[in-house]
Amino acid sequence: MNNKVVLIGCGNVGMSYAYALLNQRTYVNELVLIDLDTDRIEGEVMDLNHCLAFAPSKISIKVGTYKDCKGAKLVVIAAGANQKPGETRMDLISKNSKIFKSIVSEVVNSGFNGIFLVATNPLDVMTYLTYKYSKFPSNKVIGSGTILDTARLRYLIAQRLKVSPKNIHAYVIGEHGDSEFVPWSNVNVGLQNINRYLTSDELDDICNNVKNAAYQIINKKGATYYGIGMCLVKITNSILGDENNIITVSTYDKTNDVYVGLPSVINKNGISEKIYVELNDEETEKLKHSIKVIKDAIENLDE
Repeated sequence: MNNKVVLIGCGNVGMSYAYALLNQRTYVNELVLIDLDTDRIEGEVMDLNHCLAFAPSKISIKVGTYKDCKGAKLVVIAAGANQKPGETRMDLISKNSKIFKSIVSEVVNSGFNGIFLVATNPLDVMTYLTYKYSKFPSNKVIGSGTILDTARLRYLIAQRLKVSPKNIHAYVIGEHGDSEFVPWSNVNVGLQNINRYLTSDELDDICNNVKNAAYQIINKKGATYYGIGMCLVKITNSILGDENNIITVSTYDKTNDVYVGLPSVINKNGISEKIYVELNDEETEKLKHSIKVIKDAIENLDE
């Protein structure tokens, strides 16, 4: 089976994803890189291919064009302007919407009929635009959503409690941005609710650290990329391996006509189903607010 993946945009995020693929056992057996800077990605491809002797999986890696999207199982879009110190993810919307219209049109015109996976900020808006520009079924357009925020949350809780993050059952939901939140009523350590272990002040502190993590990293090193690279591999393997994993990705909310981060079952069909988390009244209002933030951004873009 030819599990071809095309990566569009080979900056820090794109190459972190490519390198993470190379370092893990993966279902990907062909990786095609597309970027405006063809000289640089020729060098990237050479560098990646030189790792293959010690890689756990056999992958064919090459420089490509949009024509290579035909027959691909997955197109991953990591192209666009980066978030700079002092900028919010939403500040990138006008820059990246123009870039995406061209990219998505080129991909669709190639005859591509696989699944789109979007990693560009503002994430939920860019995923929505990919859905609109491509006219693909919503299950075949996925944003990385709050998967990275969820990973950060589990790490921070695990650090406080001195247990493995793999035993923390918690999600960040809503916008991948400033209105995201943690539905603490659903957070468990093993089978025990988090409130048995941490105070409300401690929970607020963790939530703020999750929300501000990207800003802190950007201020210190200029960009975030390793974390999202690993997260994109998780989603990729869930799709290509038909794994039915539950992951907080950006998925289509038909009622509100937006993409928003919610736990969803991911398999070879893309989004198989959404998991509707039972929220208390306060959490319900936070989700409504987050959806409104995304929807307002889309409507302002339309204007």
